[in-house]
Amino acid sequence: MKITAIIPSRFDSSRFQGKPLAIICGKPMIQMVYERARSAKNINRVIVATDSQKIFDVVNGFGGEVVMTSDKCRSGTDRVAEAAEILRLDENDVIVNVQGDQPLMHPECIDELVRPFFDDPDIEISTLAFRIIKEKEITDPKDVKVVIDNNGDALYFSRSTIPFDQNQKENINYYKHLGFYAYTYSFLQKFRNMPAGKLEKIEKLEQLRVLEHGYKIKVIVTAHDSPEVDIPKDIKIIEEIINKEC
Repeated sequence: MKITAIIPSRFDSSRFQGKPLAIICGKPMIQMVYERARSAKNINRVIVATDSQKIFDVVNGFGGEVVMTSDKCRSGTDRVAEAAEILRLDENDVIVNVQGDQPLMHPECIDELVRPFFDDPDIEISTLAFRIIKEKEITDPKDVKVVIDNNGDALYFSRSTIPFDQNQKENINYYKHLGFYAYTYSFLQKFRNMPAGKLEKIEKLEQLRVLEHGYKIKVIVTAHDSPEVDIPKDIKIIEEIINKEC
């Protein structure tokens, strides 16, 4: 079983044009994400999948591996699936969908994400969650919440606060979905071709498609948060975190 990390990366964005090439502490964000993914212990290969010649050239420039995909891809998942086809991956290979706008992603997160595939041959898809520390993230619809069953599988994902504390007396741990996925190549193709679900359309969360069609998503709770860059002002926040770590 080979494990390939694919970073879907597009230049056009309504909120932040050219986001992958934004400079953070002297480096393009896509390079920071690429290098962190390369540092994971269990990854055999890291690929950037893009439809932008500018991103393609930058990745080539820092020595990264990159493939050009169609500009018709509807989502990052579609871009990852197309890249997997271009790379001719085996149906039993594991693919990690790495979020290109989370430059502080800890390499350990990827190793945690793929570990279930070594332990359980029946697992088809896994994802990451982080116990919420910042109270505002509990109610912010930008931060997707997930609830998990006793077997470590996702019960539901929502932009709303879940679970809802009716009595307001419970000591509740809330979990934020970090948006990284690992799946077998065969399941990725299956996922790509599933019809969109009703809940997926309501919440604008494509992972709900998996649950609506009766599949399980293994959730790994990581100790590492992974803040994302949504808009230009987020760059300063990321740089402040990096400077504190130095």
